[in-house]
Amino acid sequence: MPPVTLTLLAVYLSVFLLEPAAGPSLVYWLALWPPASAGAATGPDFHLWQLVTYSFLHGGTAHILFNMLGLYMFGSDVERLLGSRTYAIYYFACVVSAALLHLAVTGWAGAPGHPTVGASGGIYGLLLAYGMYFPRRTVMLIFPPIPMPARVFVVVFAALELFFGVTGTQMGVAHFAHLGGMAGGWLMIQHRRGGFPFGRRR
Repeated sequence: MPPVTLTLLAVYLSVFLLEPAAGPSLVYWLALWPPASAGAATGPDFHLWQLVTYSFLHGGTAHILFNMLGLYMFGSDVERLLGSRTYAIYYFACVVSAALLHLAVTGWAGAPGHPTVGASGGIYGLLLAYGMYFPRRTVMLIFPPIPMPARVFVVVFAALELFFGVTGTQMGVAHFAHLGGMAGGWLMIQHRRGGFPFGRRR
């Protein structure tokens, strides 16, 4: 397994094991809190570092296992292709773009000031990169177990996230964070390729 993917797996799992011992302080300081919560008498504040640190916290065993499976499945090949340095920049750009879109949508909708945690935004960015760089590789859905080309897999997941996000289905899941991770990843890849909206490199 390439080094950045291996390191991310180790750090994510270590933080998850630390969460019960650390208590609510980790969520208070490291989860992504909406800026509207800042200044509240008893509520947590929003801090810039939360745009990254929220991805290291997870809400349960299933949450982290699915994210780590995605990191292992898609991250390894993407890191080998991009190189470790570019891969790390790409991954955390997706994490940040996921946080920004989530904050923008929840702020516009006037959603309650609940914390957001999880690496899903970064994982969805890796999924997008995998589909764009390895479009014909076969990926197997878990439920139901249906094989499909990676590019179709990406489109299906993006469409489902958009549908769930717009309709409010699966409450408690940050669907627009997932879409934000994919959007940030697409912009990073287009910039690297010199494609729209950045124009061709000469």
